[in-house]
Amino acid sequence: MLSNWKGPLSVGDAHNKNRRRFIGSLVQHLYRRSGFNALPMIALGFLGIILLGSLLLTLPVASATGVRVPWFDTLFTATSAVCVTGLVVRDTGTAYSTFGHVVLLVLIQIGGLGFMTFATMLFRIIGRSVSMRERMIIQDSLNEDDMGGVVQLIGWVARSAFTVEFVGALLFAIRLVPMYGPLKGAFFAVFHSVSAFCNAGFDLFGGGRSLTGFTGDVLMNLTAVGLVVIGGLGFGVLHDMLKKRSFRKYRLHTKLVLVSYFALLFGGMAIVLALEWNNPGTLGPLSVKDKLLAALFQSMTLRTAGFNTVDQGALRDCTKLIGGFLMLIGAAPASTGGGIKVTTLAILVLTVRMVARGESSIVVFERRIDRELIQRTIAITFIAMAVAFVDICALSILQPGAAFLDLYYECVSAVGTVGISAIGSANLVPLARILIIITMYIGRIGPLTMALLFMRRQSRSRELIRYPEDRVMIG
Repeated sequence: MLSNWKGPLSVGDAHNKNRRRFIGSLVQHLYRRSGFNALPMIALGFLGIILLGSLLLTLPVASATGVRVPWFDTLFTATSAVCVTGLVVRDTGTAYSTFGHVVLLVLIQIGGLGFMTFATMLFRIIGRSVSMRERMIIQDSLNEDDMGGVVQLIGWVARSAFTVEFVGALLFAIRLVPMYGPLKGAFFAVFHSVSAFCNAGFDLFGGGRSLTGFTGDVLMNLTAVGLVVIGGLGFGVLHDMLKKRSFRKYRLHTKLVLVSYFALLFGGMAIVLALEWNNPGTLGPLSVKDKLLAALFQSMTLRTAGFNTVDQGALRDCTKLIGGFLMLIGAAPASTGGGIKVTTLAILVLTVRMVARGESSIVVFERRIDRELIQRTIAITFIAMAVAFVDICALSILQPGAAFLDLYYECVSAVGTVGISAIGSANLVPLARILIIITMYIGRIGPLTMALLFMRRQSRSRELIRYPEDRVMIG
């Protein structure tokens, strides 16, 4: 198979490899021309996992009290877990039993790594071959240019994720095992490591505390930040970094992700420090060291992590406003995080620079950005902003007594699959909860599927008739 080729190449081997690539590209082109669409399989796959998880969570054994949790509440929780969001309507630590926590752990892991990753792993375990269509879906979901080797890449993704989560669990266990005992402490360490790496934000500490009990704990904070950042950079970026180990040799995608991701991370930290330094409800009472740590953690959680070490409701309005913008951006493509992605913002900024300079194309790191990519970037941004706008308006009608900025914070948190809340999702009326469920699903599925949809349509479009150009005034 295409994905099984590796090792040094002779001249004949090189020709063989080129022939395989040509055949793979030809088959891929024919599938795309035939109208193949990855959207139904990805969207329905996530929906099926959500429904199955919600049913498992309604079982009496999943409840901490033995009394069934209403399906409407478990649907919200399962959607939040599979969409790696972290918004909850029932306290995760006290409402569910160990069985329920294990179910949530599996849902978070599937949601973080992706439906196709787990499907491919299952196929390999049972000895089933991966079809060409499935390889194309994997290629798109991992943002890879070459279809050859994607099955092996899936194996690398799974091994890398489990390794990083294992190391994170060991670090968390240093603090949690002495607090909760060997068994409970070890399970807590594993759960929170997976939740952090998958940018999910679920916690088991109870009382909706998240990590507020560890605001000044360097080990817990930096471990969580490290897990979230590694998960949020994207598997393709991590693979490229480990393979080339030199910034100059990285792909353009990797360079844009690293520059934009860390610019937003440390820029957000500076903004939080400037706005919240003297706020008595957040950073005000903390020492300088704890302020720096809390500001870094707050900026990190806006990358769609969902944890918090300070009270989100006590943030200043300006911080919430800017925080909502950062949540909408989110993490990197093909990562465990959500949002419109940091590369989308980078291309938008570069587009503005191109127009301001009067240039005809975007050139960055000695590479030119394709115009169709710019068009898709604008479309994805507009769609995400439109969803957020409609949700905010609808939520303000459904929750008339709530502060508008808190509702804005909730909606953008759902669109970006972030999971932090200033109002508390449990305080929403049923119709508002339904809206948030739909929004979380769109936030997890939407940006990827919309990008694929535009790609398919543009690749199939042909200008049979070219009309004359005309001018329109803008600005």
